[in-house]
Amino acid sequence: MDIKIYFTVFITVFLAELGDKTQLATLLFATDKTHSKWIIFAGSASALILTSAIGVIAGSLLSKFIDPSYLHKISGILFIIIGVLFFFKN
Repeated sequence: MDIKIYFTVFITVFLAELGDKTQLATLLFATDKTHSKWIIFAGSASALILTSAIGVIAGSLLSKFIDPSYLHKISGILFIIIGVLFFFKN
């Protein structure tokens, strides 16, 4: 197991998920006293695992048809465009 890539991915995803819509939705579900916190945790964790699996599968498939260096550049450009759009939206 490549521990360096594991921690790089873990830290990146962990920081990206802090304070996002997913965490806020989970927080709101957890405020309901009638629901088990373990069920909320399990549902939230399962959803994150599934979306991560979809990302891994999509990335694996895309890398077969598109050079990974192009994918990195395209992703970077899209993040910049999204950031600029959000900046000027407000």
